[in-house]
Amino acid sequence: MDTALAETLAGWRRHLHAHPGLTLHEGPTAAFVVEQLRELGVTDIETGIGGHGVVATIQRPPGRGDAGGSRAIGLRADMDALPVQELNPLLEHRSTVPGVMHACGHDGHTTALLGAAALLLSDASWSGTVRLVFQPAEEGGGGARAMIADGLFRRFPMERIFGWHNWPGLPAGTVAVHDGAVMAAGARFEIAFEGHAGHAALPHLTRDPMLGAGHCIVALQGVVARNLDPLESGVISVTVADAGEATNQVPRRAVLKGTARWLSEPTGALLEAGMRRVAGGIAAAWALETTVEFRRGVPVTANHPAEREIAAAAAGAVTEMRRDLPPAMTGEDFSWFLAEVPGGFVWIDNGPAEDGRELHSPHYDFNDTILPVASRYLVEVAKRALAGG
Repeated sequence: MDTALAETLAGWRRHLHAHPGLTLHEGPTAAFVVEQLRELGVTDIETGIGGHGVVATIQRPPGRGDAGGSRAIGLRADMDALPVQELNPLLEHRSTVPGVMHACGHDGHTTALLGAAALLLSDASWSGTVRLVFQPAEEGGGGARAMIADGLFRRFPMERIFGWHNWPGLPAGTVAVHDGAVMAAGARFEIAFEGHAGHAALPHLTRDPMLGAGHCIVALQGVVARNLDPLESGVISVTVADAGEATNQVPRRAVLKGTARWLSEPTGALLEAGMRRVAGGIAAAWALETTVEFRRGVPVTANHPAEREIAAAAAGAVTEMRRDLPPAMTGEDFSWFLAEVPGGFVWIDNGPAEDGRELHSPHYDFNDTILPVASRYLVEVAKRALAGG
């Protein structure tokens, strides 16, 4: 990639960082994407896919004896920002939107896909169809499923789809390819205990849901520690406790909320069953009523074998590549795309995570030096997939 394009990409990325679009509010970001695509010379652009989603198509006719011309593949980037107040006061391109920032690097993902468009347009060595999928609402907003429901794969046919996420903590520009699971499946849960309210000085006349909630917080950790095979991976985190209005009253209701994560469906079923069993047992012990809601979110993000190898070959042709990293227990709704068509998902390392630069931190900033690597990787994986790798 020439220096001029790299500098242009850095400028685009910093513009997006300064003007983030919260999940389900990515309209200005989508408009910026369309503007840059048109300036690059892309003419086949569809907007409003599954909300603020954008799908651009670049085609090259096949040469003589070229089978790639009949194939179509997808490249995806997510566009939305997080409800986080940025704490980078010295950053010139810091967020201008109060309470919203690109704390997960989707500004970089979007920019890298624009860079891939520029490189594909200037490269005559490939043929076929590339769909550039700019996805809204990845951060819990159901963007992937909304695009699918809006006919993504029916209206824009593609045989395979590829994506990536930046990953702080390893040397910048290294690509990590996973043989199995890349990221976890997850669920949001809510456990409610209901008892009988009364005066806090007369607890014997009440049925205290706080007692049930407190025991439950501790006991839930035993589901992972004592029910799950130590060689398997699972997480149960209680993150919200809501009960009571007065210091001298035992409340009627106490609610716990949180998240569960797993890397295999049997583990997910075990966690859900264990949570229901624990909540029911505690409620019975303290004469309470309980309800458990376990709302499953994204499935496990796992590469398809053939596409995994295409991704690994593309990464090795562009930069340093690793295949020894464990999966993460974070979730990624690219997994819904992988349930529709074969595909591959990699990490591209963002550099050191010191000084709070990990994902979802108010101090995070995407590393612009990896933009050329990411764009070149996307082009390479597209060309190899179109060639029938």
